[in-house]
Amino acid sequence: MSHRVAITRRIPEPGPSLVAAVAGEVVANHDDRPLTRDELLSLVSGCDAVLCLLTDTIDSDVLDAAKGCKIVANMAVGYNNIDLAAATARGILVTNTPGVLTECTADLTWALILGVARRVAEGDVEMRAGRFPGWGPLYMLGGDVTGKTLGLIGPGRIATAVAMRARGFDMKILYHGRRSSPSLDAIGAEAVDLFRLLAESDFVSLHVPLTSETHHLIDAKALARMKPSSYLINTARGPVVDEKALVKILREGGIAGAGLDVYEDEPAMAPGLADCPNALLLPHLGSATQGTRAAMSRIAAENLVAVLSGCKPPNLLNPEVWRETT
Repeated sequence: MSHRVAITRRIPEPGPSLVAAVAGEVVANHDDRPLTRDELLSLVSGCDAVLCLLTDTIDSDVLDAAKGCKIVANMAVGYNNIDLAAATARGILVTNTPGVLTECTADLTWALILGVARRVAEGDVEMRAGRFPGWGPLYMLGGDVTGKTLGLIGPGRIATAVAMRARGFDMKILYHGRRSSPSLDAIGAEAVDLFRLLAESDFVSLHVPLTSETHHLIDAKALARMKPSSYLINTARGPVVDEKALVKILREGGIAGAGLDVYEDEPAMAPGLADCPNALLLPHLGSATQGTRAAMSRIAAENLVAVLSGCKPPNLLNPEVWRETT
């Protein structure tokens, strides 16, 4: 049976080759940019399968345009870009790529922790501008990391990997989530309520998915509970933080700084954020290593290929659809 497969953006190998080996026809966006709405609707039309990315909004209209589609394979861990309920109602399987970006995102979290506390980006700017006046006892003082308290919101795989690295800095570790974490408990982390975590942590690091419950979880009230000497780190999803409230508190010195890899309205930032010298800003690099992106490509393709081959995909988000169709 010949299959028509859509790939919504240029992605690294081996995903495209794996898909091409089973598909009779591959229609793809060969550019490294998100498709416009009309382009996306046109691309998925008549496709048996869609391999998409977190920059693609897969809603009811897109799913209807892909009439007869069997699977939407998301090349991402998060899937807030996909209307899962709408896909399930239409009998379309949805998959993601879990586990593959744990270590690289934890590494980047630590790059932000160290970078914002020790003012690395600011120092680089000073050197390149020729403004370094020579060593001085009060010049560009930053925050301490070793021996401080790290608060993790969302005790999943990435938070655990961040905590494992924190042991090398002799940090006290607090965490907050809907359930306990045996892996965090095993290394001496303490489960606490959100208010205590915000009030006691020197570094608050976010590791929650984006849901209706976590949207603006870190709002003006939450930020006000943090210590003036503390730092906010976000490698999760941008809308978890009220970015306008964050700009305000950074300007006022209510917290010492923020290290951000994600933003509320990507690729845009809230007005004023770029002008905050106490914010270390990265362009969504959490999974941006060659090995990780190749693995994400492979897993997304393997999920898609499994379905086209009549097999259950390994990373299925709506298993009830599979049960109903087999």
